[in-house]
This record gives sequence, structure tokens and C-alpha cells, in this order.
Amino acid sequence: MFGGINPAKMQGMMKKMGISQEEIKVNRVIFEMSDKNIVIEDPSVLKIKMQGQTTYQVVGEEKEESSEPFSKEDVKMVMDKTGKSEDEAKDALEKNEGDIAAAIMALK
Repeated sequence: MFGGINPAKMQGMMKKMGISQEEIKVNRVIFEMSDKNIVIEDPSVLKIKMQGQTTYQVVGEEKEESSEPFSKEDVKMVMDKTGKSEDEAKDALEKNEGDIAAAIMALK
């Protein structure tokens, strides 16, 4: 970003401006959204404090995960065992926190 500037000098200049940064050891970062989660395994995380605000810079390989506690296969199994619709199967799985047996029993 600032070619030719010594990293130690850059750190000193940032400190004079009231900016501090530290690298923190993090195993996993998860961004939880309403429809999915973005997961970053073994990320590089930089904690930056500036003007009373703390921000985090996260760098790493991302992957998406379903935010539901059950899979499409779980929904299909509940549908097959109960003869209910996909929406009914999903609703039963949500109410039973992904427990397939409990969802099946609730729909019978």
C-alpha cells in the first residue's frame, strides 16, 4: 500500500495518529445471516482501534453454510416418512431443533 516505507516507521506514524493495530489468533470467523452463514477457517484477523472505534479486518478463504440446523436430506426423509409437504417437514424440523425423529413423531 505504501511502497518503500519501513513497517516500523509506519507503525510509529499510526501510533502518533492514535491508530493501533494487532493481529489476533482466530480459528474461525462466522458471519450469521438470515438465509446462510459465511465461514472463514484459519483466517488472518487484524484488530484496529482508531478514534474510539474498534474494527476487525478478516482475510481468508470463505465458504457458505446453510443456517438451518438440518439438511435437505433431513427434510426429504421427514417428507418420505410422513407424506407431508416440504414446508410442513421444514416447520416440524425447525420446531424440533433439527431432531428428525421428533419431527416425524410431531407430524404423525
